[in-house]
This record gives sequence, structure tokens and C-alpha cells, in this order.
Amino acid sequence: MSDKKYIPRVILSEAAIDTIDTLRKRFGTDLMFHQSGGCCDGSSPMCFEKGDFKVGGSDIWIGKVYGCDFFMNKDQFEYWKHTQLTLDITQGRGSSFSIEIPMGIRFIIRSRVFTMEELENLEPTMTGEEMMENNLL
Repeated sequence: MSDKKYIPRVILSEAAIDTIDTLRKRFGTDLMFHQSGGCCDGSSPMCFEKGDFKVGGSDIWIGKVYGCDFFMNKDQFEYWKHTQLTLDITQGRGSSFSIEIPMGIRFIIRSRVFTMEELENLEPTMTGEEMMENNLL
């Protein structure tokens, strides 16, 4: 990538930063996020130890957030590609496989629509396959 300053597709709240710090200490490893677009809690962002969720050609890497790769199912990405996502936390147990669930909290997404100027300067995306081919995972 060039030295161009891109607009991030994903940002996070202070609560999400604190939770990621806690999870890194607990698991002692890098983390990753995936948002599948499935029904119910499947459409919520899920946090995994890096490598525990296998990505492929149907997943789009939309950026790194606080050092964590963030992927989204390509069908879900089509709905969200015009919005900046804010990774946040809410109280309550979700019913997903995300590693924060035992803490009684879960990751959620808040969003806002990009401006026309921002849309011209977004961080590039790539598929999960491209990430693997370029040894970026």
C-alpha cells in the first residue's frame, strides 16, 4: 500500500479497546473479528483468537482495528460498504461463538454513512483468499 492516508472502514469505542486488551491478556494471542451476516447473533461481529476462524474467498478483509484483522462476509459487506463501522460493546450474553461472551458482554456494530469525499479515500479491501496468498494472515 502507498503512503496515502485512507479513511478506515472500522473504528472502535473505548469500551471495545478495553475489552480487546482484556481478551489479549486472557488468551495471550492476537485476535481477529468476523461478521458473517447470518441470522440472529450471526450478524454481530465475533471475536476469535487469530486463526481460529478460517477465512476464504467469501470473506472480505475490511481493515485492521486496534491490531486485529476485521473480516465480513461478502454478501454482508455489500450492505455495509457505504458505512463506517464502530466496534462497540453492550451488556448481555450473545449466543455466538465470540470469545467475549463468557464476560457477560458482546461486541456490536454502530454505523454511519460515509460522506462522498470519504468514499473516494477508503481503505482498500481484499478477500480472505488474497490475504492468505499474500501471507498477511
